[in-house]
Amino acid sequence: MDHSRLEAVMRTLALEAGDRIMEVYAAPDFDVKTKSDASPVTEADEAADALISAGLRAAFPDLALVTEEQAGSHAQRVSTFLIVDPLDGTKEFVQRRGDFTVNIAYVENGVPIRGVVYAPAKGRLFYTRADGQAVEETGAFAKDAVGPQTPLQVSIPDNRALMVVASKSHRDQATDDYIAHYAVKDMTSAGSSLKFCLVATGEADLYPRLGRTMEWDTAAGDAVLRGAGGHVVRFDDHTPLVYGKPGFDNPFFIAYAPGVDLQEP
Repeated sequence: MDHSRLEAVMRTLALEAGDRIMEVYAAPDFDVKTKSDASPVTEADEAADALISAGLRAAFPDLALVTEEQAGSHAQRVSTFLIVDPLDGTKEFVQRRGDFTVNIAYVENGVPIRGVVYAPAKGRLFYTRADGQAVEETGAFAKDAVGPQTPLQVSIPDNRALMVVASKSHRDQATDDYIAHYAVKDMTSAGSSLKFCLVATGEADLYPRLGRTMEWDTAAGDAVLRGAGGHVVRFDDHTPLVYGKPGFDNPFFIAYAPGVDLQEP
């Protein structure tokens, strides 16, 4: 894999998809449909998916591609592939809360090693560079020129005063009960894959997810967090979260900065 080319292609496609999403977001109204799993989908999801898929297939025709909107096209188990959630946080998008992201990741042998997470409404762009270092880019987000980059590094957590981030739309009692095992200084909520990025930047130490997610929901954020020195593990046995599972379903998981004293379920 040419990781420099991969970085450039994923970054550009995420920005282009973000533009398309924001066109829909700015409209006075847009259609919202319901998928078979009862989750919402909009024309922004579909347009971003088409744009990203076409770009990735043109650039990397020999790589398997899995996307949320075309998940049924890959029933076979894969271990090295591109995986896309063109609009993570559709509920946030529909409610115009801004916490939605474009997510593109490259998984190699079950590990997400490169990814981009773009939050167009918040003007935040995170990705892993070709060398594996996670960065946040600032500036104008020009398609043909990379702006200033800040290398990301997870926090050095204080287990007597942890910063915790949890889901904005999927918070439940089980999550609160688990968080209660920790000494928490403060909590914040965020939508979509931004939660991984908050751990990657050191804005949070711990993100537990006790709810259903799919691999396309997590792969890009997982890659960014790994590139900042963080970890994502299964909730039940604290082994690393792996990708390319049949059906692409995730178990419950914990994303965290090393040094957090993980509590048992």
